[in-house]
Amino acid sequence: QVQLVESGGGSVQAGGSLRLSCAASGARYDYAMAWFRQAPGKKREGVATIVPLTGVTYYADSVKGRFTISQDNSRQTMYLQMNSLKTEDTAIYYCAAGLPGFGSALLPSAFTAWGQGTQVTVSS
Repeated sequence: QVQLVESGGGSVQAGGSLRLSCAASGARYDYAMAWFRQAPGKKREGVATIVPLTGVTYYADSVKGRFTISQDNSRQTMYLQMNSLKTEDTAIYYCAAGLPGFGSALLPSAFTAWGQGTQVTVSS
């Protein structure tokens, strides 16, 4: 059974930085790990995905150059470093694990395990 626990959310002013963490247990060695977010009244959207076996990463266009996804060597903890934060980054951020197929690395439907979410609020 996969368990994912996010931490590191909070409030920050625009232009600031936050680092989110996701502690994972029970995930298969070949699972991709990802961050998603959901703002009030909006659909859940993919932010970034990392494939541990290859190290390949995927990013949403809206966060490229500002966010970085990474894992520690044990693959037990995943991170999302968020820099140059904007008010539109305000959302609940979720950690997810699964086996996305080709072209679905940022699709919520491709992931089967989810954390409870952590709130990120960016003020102007």
